[in-house]
Amino acid sequence: MSGGGLLVAGTTSDAGKSVVTAGICRWLVRRGVKVAPFKGQNMSLNSFVTREGAEIGRAQAMQAQAARVEPTALMNPVLLKPGSDRSSQVVLMGRPVGELSARGYHGGRQRELFEPVLACLEELRGTYDAVICEGAGSPAEINLRRTDIVNMGIARAARLPVLVVGDIDRGGVFAQFFGTTALLAPEDQALVAGYLVNKFRGDVTLLEPGLDMLHGLTGRRAFGVLPYAHGLGIDEEDGLRVSLRGAVRESVVAPPVGDDVLRVAVCAVPLMSNFTDVDALAAEPGVVVRFVDRPEELADADLVVVPGTRGTVRALAWLRERGLADALVRRAAEGRPVLGVCGGFQILSERIEDEVESKAGAVDALGLLPVRVRFAHEKTLARPVGEALGERVEGYEIHHGVAEVLGGEAFLDGCRVGSVWGTHWHGSLESDGFRRAFLRRIAAQAGRRFVPAPDTSFGALREEQLDRLGDLIEEHADTDALLRLIEQGPPDGLPFVPPGAP
Repeated sequence: MSGGGLLVAGTTSDAGKSVVTAGICRWLVRRGVKVAPFKGQNMSLNSFVTREGAEIGRAQAMQAQAARVEPTALMNPVLLKPGSDRSSQVVLMGRPVGELSARGYHGGRQRELFEPVLACLEELRGTYDAVICEGAGSPAEINLRRTDIVNMGIARAARLPVLVVGDIDRGGVFAQFFGTTALLAPEDQALVAGYLVNKFRGDVTLLEPGLDMLHGLTGRRAFGVLPYAHGLGIDEEDGLRVSLRGAVRESVVAPPVGDDVLRVAVCAVPLMSNFTDVDALAAEPGVVVRFVDRPEELADADLVVVPGTRGTVRALAWLRERGLADALVRRAAEGRPVLGVCGGFQILSERIEDEVESKAGAVDALGLLPVRVRFAHEKTLARPVGEALGERVEGYEIHHGVAEVLGGEAFLDGCRVGSVWGTHWHGSLESDGFRRAFLRRIAAQAGRRFVPAPDTSFGALREEQLDRLGDLIEEHADTDALLRLIEQGPPDGLPFVPPGAP
């Protein structure tokens, strides 16, 4: 017998589906429910490698942590990694299977993936007491409904009740709830059980008359009103939580332990991937992390990070066009710290041979590290463990570029020359001892009297954040009604809201 389930849909992208799904997972596992997350199809450059070497969306890995289970490819069978405005790499069950245009994907390939996606969901439901599914974008994208495998398509096939999340902080949430419901076909509407208001500020009693009217108009109730919560810092799916040149996340920077703060500038390259690599830096008291796109913004930075990217050659050209490449070369000549991660590491190399990603052939890179990079058709997916600066380091690798290191001091799988560091390893800074050792070295190179806090545990901070999400659900949602929904499925007799989809 299949376990219970729920689809968390949203009125818009970034309505809060990922964090609500994680919060429900954490609330359920604290109740003793064996629960797993699921997202049939994810479009994201922020990915993760599971222990079996499969690439999945990092949001699903975070949700698995919220559920206290090991992430697997079953939890995100289809991952789309955009390479341009019109095409994406398709990753199926953790492995790339080719590049497709949006038209080619929605024109037929997506429907071919429906059965494998449904099979993954059913396998999870046969293993767990409950599976909390996350939708994508909006379920009312009527232009894409015919080929949908992540919203109402999967909900209808699996008879999942649907909870629609709306971000009230953006405004217009009542119109979004009503319009989302009214644009669905009758068979889809029959699965929409109700709504969850997200990011509310103020007195909830002022909202209640609107929720009552919405119930009268749709026959569907609100399952809760979640307050606006600052500083959650949870892995995002589609893009940066904050605007360019804004501080990372919404966290309040704790006072430094030493006399100085340490300023980190992250180059906001096109098609940036795994920007969460710098979250562990932002979690350190006295470390200020900002995303930048102008050379003058590097001037006061103690460390500049060139992050991963789905388009290494394109990002390299962007850095040159904006004058950031020259600024990085000047920094290196002055002995000021630069860290390149994955695509950023490749950008710092001498030369890139790319007939795979950009098909640009041989391209001169910045020449800051004695490394030559050749792009291979097969993607490297790994979970390496090693040592650097006398500390144990864990990371994960996701890249087509193969680096030939010709000199310098060994640094993880890459190298260091003077104040320039490069590695393919994502997530290395989440290893607490290594992060502290690295920051001490950077502070010394930058001439800052910065001292890392001796007790910052990134893993413990992540657990605290996930517990906060569970608390939001437990304290501000009707958990008894949610549990009935998960266990019993869509309520009977939900009324049709005209006009419905054509």
